[in-house]
Amino acid sequence: MPNSDSLIVERENRILRLRMNRPERMNAYDRETIDCIIAELRANMDAGVVVITGTGKAFCAGGYLADLANPDFWELRSMFTGSLELFDALRNAPMPVIAAVNGGAFGGGNELVVMCDLAIASESAQFGQTGVKVGSAPVLGGTNLLAMGIGEKKAKEVSFLCRKYSAREAMDLGWINKVVPDNQLEAEVNSWCEEILAMSPRYLEVAKASSNVMYHQMRDNMVQSLGALIQAIGSPDMREGASAFMEKRKPQFPPRDTMPS
Repeated sequence: MPNSDSLIVERENRILRLRMNRPERMNAYDRETIDCIIAELRANMDAGVVVITGTGKAFCAGGYLADLANPDFWELRSMFTGSLELFDALRNAPMPVIAAVNGGAFGGGNELVVMCDLAIASESAQFGQTGVKVGSAPVLGGTNLLAMGIGEKKAKEVSFLCRKYSAREAMDLGWINKVVPDNQLEAEVNSWCEEILAMSPRYLEVAKASSNVMYHQMRDNMVQSLGALIQAIGSPDMREGASAFMEKRKPQFPPRDTMPS
C-alpha cells in the first residue's frame, strides 16, 4: 500500500476516514495522493461507509497547479488519468462515500464532491470549477455529471464562468445534501454514518450500483474528453492560466486560432 504524508487514514469500527493533508496548498492532490486513496479503498472493502475530508480551511483545490505551469507531460498525464481511476474507485466501492466538505472545494476538488455519493458541508465551504480560468477543463464531472444534479444550464455556468458558490447555494441547487455550522460538521457526518451502518450492507451496495446509471452512461464521454485534455498538456493556454493563477494576476490567453508553439 502506498504511504504518504498527504493522506491521514483513520479506521473506527466500520467507518473509514480519509483526510487529505496538504493544507499549505489547499489539499491540492497529486498522483501519490490519488494512489493512496485508491489503495485505502481497496484495503478496506469491509468498511460500511467512507468519509473523505480535508485538513485545515480547505476541502480540496483539485490538481496541484504548479504542475500545470511547468508541466511534465507524463507526470501530468498520470495525474489526469489517475483522477478518473480515483472516481471509478469511489463510484464502484461497495459502500457509500460521504464528502465532508470543511472548506473550499474547487476544480478537481469540486469534481471529487460530485463523485462522492453524499455531501455534507460546513457553512463556510464554497464550491466551483476553475478549469477554463487556469488553462484546463472540468471534463471528469464538472461538465457532465454535475448537470444531473443542478441542471445543464447551471452546470455550464459553473464550468464556463468559474464563479464561487456558497454552501447554502449549493444545497439549494441540489449540489450537496446538507449544510451545518462549521463546528457541527463532524458530528453531523458521524450521525449520517451511524444511520448508514444500521442498514443492510448488501442492499446498500445494490442501491449504490443501481444509482450509478448516469455515471456509467457518461463515462465514455469522460474518457474521450480526457484524451483531448491530455493532448492539450503544455499548451500556451495551460501555461498562461496556471502561471497567472500562481502570480495572482489576470491571465492573457491567446486567441483560439493561434497555433500552439
